[in-house]
Amino acid sequence: MKRLHNLALAALATASIPMASPALADTTVIHAGSVIADPSSSPSGPSTITIEDGRIVSIASGHNAAPAGAETVDLRTKTVVPGLIDLHVHLTGDPGGDFWREAVEPDEWGVVVGAKNARVTALAGFTTVREAGSAQETAFSLRRGTAEGLIPGPRIVAAGPPLAIVGGHGDVTGFRPEINRLLSSGYTCTGAVECAEKVRRASQNGADVIKITATGGVLSQQGRGLGAHFTSAEMESIADTAHSLGLKVMAHAHGARGIEAASRAGIDTIEHATFLDQAAARAMRENGTVLIPTLMAFKGVSEGLGKGIYTPVVEAKIRETYETAQVFLRRALEWDVPVAFGTDAGVFAHGRNAEELGLMVAQGMSNREAFAAATTVAAEVLEMENEIGRIAPGYSADLIAIEGNPLDDVTVLEDVDWVMVRGRVIE
Repeated sequence: MKRLHNLALAALATASIPMASPALADTTVIHAGSVIADPSSSPSGPSTITIEDGRIVSIASGHNAAPAGAETVDLRTKTVVPGLIDLHVHLTGDPGGDFWREAVEPDEWGVVVGAKNARVTALAGFTTVREAGSAQETAFSLRRGTAEGLIPGPRIVAAGPPLAIVGGHGDVTGFRPEINRLLSSGYTCTGAVECAEKVRRASQNGADVIKITATGGVLSQQGRGLGAHFTSAEMESIADTAHSLGLKVMAHAHGARGIEAASRAGIDTIEHATFLDQAAARAMRENGTVLIPTLMAFKGVSEGLGKGIYTPVVEAKIRETYETAQVFLRRALEWDVPVAFGTDAGVFAHGRNAEELGLMVAQGMSNREAFAAATTVAAEVLEMENEIGRIAPGYSADLIAIEGNPLDDVTVLEDVDWVMVRGRVIE
């Protein structure tokens, strides 16, 4: 009886306390002058975009009244488009030729540099990036920082340290042997079995994507040309192992035979592809391998020629690639190679990423195709086509505002007035 009496008193006490109402959603209402929902759309005219808890809820015609408590953003003189996607950046580094800094700067410094560059990249209109190679924890720390809103910046898909052959591009070269060994990332491999193990190690340690250096590179001190590095068996092992873990593989590749071998091995994207020929293009087309041309990388490094920025070894390789860099994307398009957007920012100054779009148009892409490469096509490469790359209900609120129409002139994307990443406005 006493127990029933106590229960009754407890019930009366609870009834006398006002019950907390469900928390209101964090709502933002954007009044846009026009909206281009994706590259296949036309400008909509005046529109209202409603966002709740970082996701797009609706896009309606006209400028509709915001609900009580919602934040309103006035973009009535602007065009709102999907945030851009760069599939090849190096946030933790800045351009320059001082390779010896690897021996004197701690990895932690890369997080400081990366925080600076993440903000600059977002303000340039890039709301998602694929980080294409860093020290073990630097890009992963940035990935968490931007995801949690502690650092202003884009969504980051991070590779971590690239897989490389011993002494090749992606490994450490240019120092005394004992220093090379000390600075090596631990992700070099020789033979199919060891390469499979290194893919599993990268996955274990946090990689979202596997990066390999399938050929020599321009900016490393390894001076033995730009031809193939890994064997076909090694690359097949890398691709098969990564795919078994649900990871894609991106391959730095300049020489044609390295491009061809990587494509036939099942590598998902080819970065740079400077010396692409018809046989390599056929392999890419037949295997669905996507080209990430990084035209800005070639432009950026060429701007430093003759200024004492690069070592003689590197200058020679820059000059070797300069002429073909002006035409290889045009050839790739003629050979029906699929193309998505990536810049290699970090080789040139971060924040100039959108200049890549104009270079793509200059080599034969239409404005609409270049815009698609940096939105819907790039989202498909990341297997995030239902999350980013367009403005639609249910999608992440990754939005930018500009003057003009990128479907008529893609270079208007070089001047971004307002940015939102995952529902957060980047000041």
